[in-house]
Formats: sequence, structure tokens, C-alpha cells
Amino acid sequence: MPRGNQQPQDLDTTAEGSHPLQHPQKCNNPRQTPEHTPAVTEQKAATPRGRGRVGPARTLPFQSKLSSAQGSRTRGPPASQRISERPNPGDPRKGKGPASGRRDSRQRPTSTTKPESSTPKTPATEHPNMARGGNQNWSSGESDGQPEEQTSEENGDKMVKETQYYDILGVKPSASPEEIKKAYRKLALKYHPDKNPDEGEKFKLISQAYEVLSDPKKRDIYDQGGEQAIKEGGSGSPSFSSPMDIFDMFFGGGGRMTRERRGKNVVHQLSVTLEDLYNGITKKLALQKNIICEKCEGIGGKKGSVEKCPLCKGRGMQIHIQQIGPGMVQQIQTVCIECKGQGERINPKDRCEDCSGAKVTREKKIIEVHVDKGMKDGQKILFHGEGDQEPELEPGDVIIVLDQKDHSVFQRRGHDLIMKMKIQLSEALCGFKKTIKTLDDRVLIISSKSGEVIKHGDLKCVRNEGMPIYKAPLEKGMLIIQFLVVFPEKQWLSLEKLPQLEALLPPRQKVRITDDMDQVELKEFNPNEQSWRQHREAYEEDDDGPRAGVQCQTA
Repeated sequence: MPRGNQQPQDLDTTAEGSHPLQHPQKCNNPRQTPEHTPAVTEQKAATPRGRGRVGPARTLPFQSKLSSAQGSRTRGPPASQRISERPNPGDPRKGKGPASGRRDSRQRPTSTTKPESSTPKTPATEHPNMARGGNQNWSSGESDGQPEEQTSEENGDKMVKETQYYDILGVKPSASPEEIKKAYRKLALKYHPDKNPDEGEKFKLISQAYEVLSDPKKRDIYDQGGEQAIKEGGSGSPSFSSPMDIFDMFFGGGGRMTRERRGKNVVHQLSVTLEDLYNGITKKLALQKNIICEKCEGIGGKKGSVEKCPLCKGRGMQIHIQQIGPGMVQQIQTVCIECKGQGERINPKDRCEDCSGAKVTREKKIIEVHVDKGMKDGQKILFHGEGDQEPELEPGDVIIVLDQKDHSVFQRRGHDLIMKMKIQLSEALCGFKKTIKTLDDRVLIISSKSGEVIKHGDLKCVRNEGMPIYKAPLEKGMLIIQFLVVFPEKQWLSLEKLPQLEALLPPRQKVRITDDMDQVELKEFNPNEQSWRQHREAYEEDDDGPRAGVQCQTA
């Protein structure tokens, strides 16, 4: 009989000589539908050639439609419920089952070729005698009602191209930022070079993984393109930061024992005058600095002679435990006395003769400091990379700080110059002409018009005669002058001429005096006498209080 004309067989019957088929209700996988069970797969009978075959069990018409309708609405009812809905061949209420021998033309495939199964088989329930393709759907264009397969995102897993960085931190691709931060904290403290000097590469990988996964943009690029996308500059910064910098940013800089990657800056003060800041000047400054030894090229000795310090294990620091009380100890960290914080040492016989193993030599260098017009007191002039040199470290900077000396005439306030000028009473009343010598040795003439009275403490200004503006030397501030009127000495005018002077001056203000007013005498005030009196009054107030003296007992 052709394969396409085989009749559906009863699931409860067993062909002669064949292995019994498993009942669908005995399915070990609760999510496995009847279509997934071995009962619907083709089984070959173990009968001699030429005898009848048991054909593949096909889905019944009403069962296929029912499964298709349920699958289109939801994932379908539980497996146990779907199994119970399979028609029983012996149940008269369900109509004629597959054992009735009838053909249903609606369920017959149009081709004798079986379609490929799209659903993977379940190896745990497959019978040894079952043929491949037991999950074929023989209905035309209809769903078999089997539950849809859940995606990895529904199961809580995030689809990423590679998981190397996640594996380094020991987290899942769907981990939250808090979980990533917690994992990095634990691993960074465990594999820090100060605690595990031999795990430097592991610490570096942990830092790189955290740097990428802690940044949402970098993490998104890594999830889509992997590590190669990060290295190609997809994040805008293809190079990784220093592991120590990441550790310091995370822990606030605490616990770091290694040296900085950059040398210290050297600060020098340069004394300048106000004339130097006004006119600009170039000064030479001699500095003593360390440079890398040319003979040993900064090694300190012969090649291969440098070894890790056995005392501090290359950390450069020693940790001492000191007991400060019963059950109380204190941990003290000090610089290693053997290597002096270098973390390495050189055998004395292999040390360089020029630097004696110090790797650097002392050199005198003269630098030229250009003080521009308009610079201020305390302003810094930077010489990049002119600091002390050390192996494997970038040289620091030399910073020159300007220190302005006090000037006898002028005081600076921003871009302005302030000076005080004394004038006589006659000049204040009748006018004057004065000369001022500027900071660039020019002479200015100022004058007061006749009849213009200058009061004591008055302020006048001359525009564009102040300090030059930094980086705009053609513009200047103001020259501000404060006038101090000098009055004549006592008895400078005879009593006979006083009435003449009074006649020239504005009239006196008249005061009405009555008998109930008291007449007092004006005297010169001495500030020193006043301060002594206040001190004496304070001492007398202390005397009024009780005194606690030494009590002696006499016989």
C-alpha cells in the first residue's frame, strides 16, 4: 500500500511483534503536548518483510482545528488538559476514531512526502524504534496547537554578542548596574595588586570589564558588537583607563599604595617688583632637577639585576600589626625600609657607578621666565614636563609663582593703581600743580583749578594711566589719587593777623549758650594712655572676685 494511503492506527493497539507505544498521558514532560509524545511518531513493526505495517499516527481533524484555535488565542491549556481532549476510539460520544477504518479526505496530505519537522524532538522520551519526523503536522496550513517556545529575554536572559566581560565579573548579561557595581567591589578588593601582587593581569581585566559595563553607552555597544566594537572606538574612547584610576574613582582614592604615574610638580617663587609687572621682564632661574641616568638608562644597574624586594613583596609598603589594648590591634602602614618604597632592589655589586643605583642623577638647569605686562601677584607660570624625571613616570611640571614686592608709592587693585598725595591747606583752597613719576619713568602733570576746594580724603583719577591689562597691554586701568590735606602747625599765624584771615574765610556758625550748660576743657588725646587705662580697669575687676590661695596649716 502506498505510504500516503496508510490508515491512521489506534494508539491503544500494538502491532504484532512490535514494541508497545507509550500512552500520551504517561508523558514525562508536563509541557509536552500530544504532538510531541512518541505516540504520534511513526513506528515500524518488527514483522517480517511483506507483512502489514503500522503507519504514522495522524492528528484527527477536529483535534487539529481545536489545537489551532487554542494556539492562536493563548499558549494553550496545560498539557494534561490537552491530552485528556484526545478522542477515545472506543467512546461512542466522540464519533468514529481512527480505528474505524474511515478516511477523511480533508486531513489527507496532498503529497506523499513528509514535511520537515520544525519542532525539536525530546530525546528523553524518544523510543529506540521510532522513526524520525514524528512531529510532522499533516494538517494543511493550520497550527498544531503546541505551546510557543519562550525566548531568552522572557526567561530573564539578555541577548548579547559575547559575554566575556560579564563572565569576568561573574554576572549575567541581564545584571543591573547595582549588581555590576557590587561584583566589581568584591573582585577589586580581592585581586588588588597590594593584596595579590601576582594577580595584576586579573585586576586589569576586572577593571576593563567594569569600565565598559558601568557605562550605559559602552555597555550597549559591547552587547551589540562585542569587545571588537569597543576597541574600534565605538564609544568615542577606544583606550582603557588605568586600573588604579578606576579603583580610586570607585573607592574615593583610599587604600592605594602604588606610586602615581606622573611625577610631582616643583613650585618656585620668583620675586618681582611692580615695575616688572607694569613693563614686563624676562628673568633667568637656576634649578636643580633629577634626570634619568644616561649610563644605565634608568635601570640602576646592569640589565637583569633588578629584582623584587623580598621584604615588601614589591608593594613598596610594609604593614605592621600593633596591639593597642586587650583584644584590640592596630594596622600601621609604613614605607619599606629595604627598597625605600620602590618595590625593587639591586645588588650592590651590580649597581650603576654614575647613579649608585638611584636611576637618576642631579643636574643644574637654567630656565627663562617671561613675565608679561599686566601679570598679577601670585600668578603662576607653567613649564610643562620640566620637573624631576623618574623611570616609568611622566615628569612633573615646574610652576613659577610671582611674588610682588611692596611699592613705596603705588598700590595695585585689579587693573588700577592707587596712590596718596599730600597737599597743603593753601593748595587745597587755592589750587595746585603736581608731578607724578609713572612706573615706566614718564612724568605726569596734574593740576587743580583755582577756587576748586580739595577736601581731605577726596579721590581723583587719571584714566588710562593704571596697570596694563594682561594679554591686552595697550589697554590700561585708572590711576586713582587720594588727597591728604596738611594743615599748618600750631601758632603758625600771629594773633593780630587772625581777624584778617577770619574775614577771608566763611563766617563762623553761631551757637546759643544758656546757663544750664556745662563748660568743659579740650585736651590732646593719647591713644597709649587710653589702652593702659583699659588694661588697669580689667585688672581691678579681677581683684574684686574671690581669690583661692594656698592654705597652710600652722602648729
